[in-house]
Amino acid sequence: MLVTMLKMLLIALVVVIVPLLLSGCQAAARAPVTGKYAIVLHGGAGVLSKTAPPQDVAAYEAALTAALKKGQDFLASGGTALDAVELVVRQFEDDPLFNAGKGAVFTAQGTHELDSSIMNGATLACGAVAGVTTVKNPISLARRVMEQTHHVLLASAGAEQFATEQSVERVPNSYFDTDRRRKSWEEWKKEQSSNAPPAPGYAYGTVGCVALDTHGNLAAGTSTGGMTGKRWGRMGDSPIVGAGTYANNESCAISCTGTGEEFIRHGVAKTISDRMLLAGESLREASDHVVFKTLKPDDGGLIGVSRTGEMVAPYNSEGMFRGMADSNGRFEIGIWDTVKNIKP
Repeated sequence: MLVTMLKMLLIALVVVIVPLLLSGCQAAARAPVTGKYAIVLHGGAGVLSKTAPPQDVAAYEAALTAALKKGQDFLASGGTALDAVELVVRQFEDDPLFNAGKGAVFTAQGTHELDSSIMNGATLACGAVAGVTTVKNPISLARRVMEQTHHVLLASAGAEQFATEQSVERVPNSYFDTDRRRKSWEEWKKEQSSNAPPAPGYAYGTVGCVALDTHGNLAAGTSTGGMTGKRWGRMGDSPIVGAGTYANNESCAISCTGTGEEFIRHGVAKTISDRMLLAGESLREASDHVVFKTLKPDDGGLIGVSRTGEMVAPYNSEGMFRGMADSNGRFEIGIWDTVKNIKP
């Protein structure tokens, strides 16, 4: 009888207690890293020519530095990753140098249609808008979709109606005009037909930000004006969660930039997270595989930060406007293959 009871006790230990201990160890292994932060941003894979005037290069470097400093300061003060992402992307949307918000490219009809998405890695909550035409900061409307509705993606007239109900800041469509983008549109009209694929210079331009905050949470956001000469309400990967934007506290936060159709076909942002979770790859290994082996040359690039603070910004195009900073003192920006280390 005593032997039988001991056997039953041993079985209970193996069946119940040991799995609990193992799950506890696994939970500890995946526990969020706290007390540190990291932030990576991008201003698009469509960059300046390396022969661009020095003042143009300096203007972009100053804009990248200012946006990165704003995000870094916010995270260093204990701010959340979600708020940091929105803050940085809004700054890009207000800057006419970038293809998002003010400075968005022209559609084939000579107007502007804007797309954006945001995702909270702590909860997997996400929101997106596509084809909005009067919303000054689409990233903030995307966040309202995430927090104020049961939906993920609102488009065109529906998104505009939601913007009215949410009383977000509105502007006339002409607000997004810039001389530089109009010139590109006019050049496109001379070079393109409705069935021709977009030339690399017109195919992409996006802004995005990913962040890890001191509470161990991840977030990602992306915003764009799309591609010059886009037709028929076209949208790329920027408002598609899992393609252009993804965040999961168990793995990483990703924001993409490039030829949106390719990023949609391959579900790029979530694929990187899946490779980390299912194949045990590092963020660097997963992102490099997708950018350099799955995507085609000149498709674009992405930025990412992992749950442990690993930061990446791979691209297979000529360059990518980018910057990264963390709590270890790293602060750098880049446009082409070299980076500038800065003490802000």
